[in-house]
Amino acid sequence: MLTELEKKVVAAIQGDIPVSPRPYRDIAERIGTDEQTVLEILKDLHSRGLIRRFGATLRHQKSGFSANAMVAWKVEEARVDEVGEKMAENPTVSHCYRRVVTEKWPYNLYTMIHARDRDTCCALARELSEKTGVKDYTLLFSTRELKKTSMVYFEDELDTEA
Repeated sequence: MLTELEKKVVAAIQGDIPVSPRPYRDIAERIGTDEQTVLEILKDLHSRGLIRRFGATLRHQKSGFSANAMVAWKVEEARVDEVGEKMAENPTVSHCYRRVVTEKWPYNLYTMIHARDRDTCCALARELSEKTGVKDYTLLFSTRELKKTSMVYFEDELDTEA
């Protein structure tokens, strides 16, 4: 169970973080506590496994990356972890997931890559293939973004007038 203050901190870090020299101080002021308390709560939630990661989202289209592709890889089961780790380390890969195969879809590893154009996405996938030795893959290009949101927890915990 989370305390009321922990819920307020979780609610406050969702969405956009203040762009300022002291964003955690700004968050603390918004929820009625101090910066050190916010930082300690975040560290504690992370150590308890309740927050896995804390990161920024880059809107790739606004940054000049107009092409992106989910690359589905068919990797030998004995090599999935090794290949997945190698692909995840590559700076061109923003997401890397393992999935269960089906009779009609044999791919078990997925990477998301972003580039300025489709040809570059294809070249990046070829490079990943060469580095890992995985030859069986297909690129699934995005044609339109329909929804991109994160989960929202404890939204009622924040004073909406703050």
